[in-house]
Amino acid sequence: MKVYSVVTGRADGPAVVLSNSLGSTHRMWDGQLADLEQRFRVIRYDTRGHGDSPVPLGPYGIDDLADDLVAVLDRLEVERAHIVGLSLGGMTAMKVAARNPGRVDRLVLLCTGARLAPASGWTDRAATVRTHGAVAVAEAVVERWFTAEHRAAHPDVRKWHERMVAATPAEGYAGCCEAIAALDLRDELSSIIAPTLAIAGADDPATPPAMLQEIASGVKDGRLLIVSHAAHLANAEQPDIITRAVIEHLEQS
Repeated sequence: MKVYSVVTGRADGPAVVLSNSLGSTHRMWDGQLADLEQRFRVIRYDTRGHGDSPVPLGPYGIDDLADDLVAVLDRLEVERAHIVGLSLGGMTAMKVAARNPGRVDRLVLLCTGARLAPASGWTDRAATVRTHGAVAVAEAVVERWFTAEHRAAHPDVRKWHERMVAATPAEGYAGCCEAIAALDLRDELSSIIAPTLAIAGADDPATPPAMLQEIASGVKDGRLLIVSHAAHLANAEQPDIITRAVIEHLEQS
């Protein structure tokens, strides 16, 4: 599928792909963009069913989402890239790294998991969104994205992200929920040979640090960073810490 993508930064720099979370768009990486653009050819895209990408009928599978990411690389004639993904984007990145190892240089996985049980929680959410739209879950989703302290101190940020979730097409959101429901990458972690930085938000209720530890321990070359005062959208809550860690990892030789 030809998903929407945007390319910025250094035309002669190493390519880095940023893969978004469920209910967000490529704009979720705004806090990282300026610093990454100074060093890399930055490729952002909207996961199928999100933002400006097409909205096919669900359910989707993780292989579908991985195919979409690889298709972005093919379309831009990028043979090999760093991949940075958060939550659903991290799941997509793991699948590509396990299945297409030659396409991935270094990997950063934020606030994600190899399996998010129970599946019923995701299929129930898919049903809710198909009936009532993503607006029905937007407030609850953003409560998990940021700590209570951050939401209270930055109500404008909270509202902006709630609007982003609410604007997600219902079928796209639901189809991706079903991809997460069926996901189990635990047996594939050992196939990931790309040097991997797993980043956890210390206060993340959706993918707590133990899930990122499982990933860091399961891949061939992984390490874990736990970021304090950060929930599920850690890159937005602690942009300076996250951006610095991402750049340091990607620039290692």
